[in-house]
Amino acid sequence: MTPAGRRILAAAEELFYNRGITAVGVDLIAEHSGVTKRTLYNRFGSKDHLVAVYLADRDQRWRTLVRATVDAVDSPAEKVTAPFEALRTWSGTNTRGCAFTNALAELPDPSHPAYRVAANQKLWLLELFTELATAAGCSHPAALATRLLVLHEGALAMQPLPLDSLPESIEAAHVLVRAALPPRRWTERDSTMPAQATAVKP
Repeated sequence: MTPAGRRILAAAEELFYNRGITAVGVDLIAEHSGVTKRTLYNRFGSKDHLVAVYLADRDQRWRTLVRATVDAVDSPAEKVTAPFEALRTWSGTNTRGCAFTNALAELPDPSHPAYRVAANQKLWLLELFTELATAAGCSHPAALATRLLVLHEGALAMQPLPLDSLPESIEAAHVLVRAALPPRRWTERDSTMPAQATAVKP
């Protein structure tokens, strides 16, 4: 990407995330990035494509952080909840909720290129939870993954409010994982998870 393209993308990310996708036009993005509208269209073709590129770039950074967080953990059980720890890091600079959820709310048309990027981000995380739960030996990994995704998305949705719900979400995730683990898979750290858990049913 050219320097002008990078400036456009940086300006688009700031404006789309903080003001909303539909509220921001190409004129404002061009002004903030110091380029002409012609340059913007030459680099990205359309606003729709620029939105898709913005989300794809953000998605790549998020996936890199999540994978690094998962890889840094040794215990298979702890790996299952590692995406919540990644969210703790990510939330430090993202205070207006989930950019992908926001995009899905603003762009309900499944044929929109940005819709596909946002939807795939959610599906990727669901698949990752399923993969990690399966590797850890959790019972009913697909059902557990869905519950973990709901917790994860709930923590993201609460970000704009003056309420830190992430610690409670992490604790609840540990409860679910412990309930799904056979006793032989518990580690010393796992044994410190809250005990009041019920079995996860499919």
